[in-house]
Amino acid sequence: MLNDNNIYFLGYSGHAYVAMDVAKANGFFINGYFDKNENKNDPYNIKYIGNEEELDVRSIVKDAYVFPAVGSNIIRKKLHFLIKNLNVKQLVLKHPTACISSSATIGESSLINPNAVVNSFSLIGKACIINTGSIIEHECMIDDYSHIAPGAVLAGKVVVGKNCFVGANAVIKQGVNITDEVIIGAGSVILNNITEKGTWVGNPAKLLLK
Repeated sequence: MLNDNNIYFLGYSGHAYVAMDVAKANGFFINGYFDKNENKNDPYNIKYIGNEEELDVRSIVKDAYVFPAVGSNIIRKKLHFLIKNLNVKQLVLKHPTACISSSATIGESSLINPNAVVNSFSLIGKACIINTGSIIEHECMIDDYSHIAPGAVLAGKVVVGKNCFVGANAVIKQGVNITDEVIIGAGSVILNNITEKGTWVGNPAKLLLK
């Protein structure tokens, strides 16, 4: 029987494994997953439902939640729009070890991984990933479909645009604004505003690719 503890996933690979761990840590039962193809490596022994683009997903999931579990910002955005258009139930998945301020706001279909910190009055957009051990300090704003990788640190009042990727262990100085569709390389240090989309790497970071 379906109830508030049931969830389906869109996608089933490395990132989905982590999201499923978070769901299990919150007491959810995973009914199955949708994907273009069945994953032959099935570590959780989860039922493959089929291709979400070829099925009547709404009639299958009924009263369960649906979560877009894909690391790619582009694909996750597409899946989030699919979920919205189907008008099915969404949620925020937060690992119990994450430290999230009661004054923070987190958008639907976002994932907060183990030991992440989201501090006072921060705003996380829709279908974002706040990955393992990352720190989002006070009054940061992370727009829709962005991914903050493991160990990244955003000091207070940092603004990150839509569809951005902040690499593992990157550090962004307090008050810095980053435009949409920016990739920040692992370990990079951002000291000034980024107004040009592209890939930024180094300490201090410089534009590598447009």
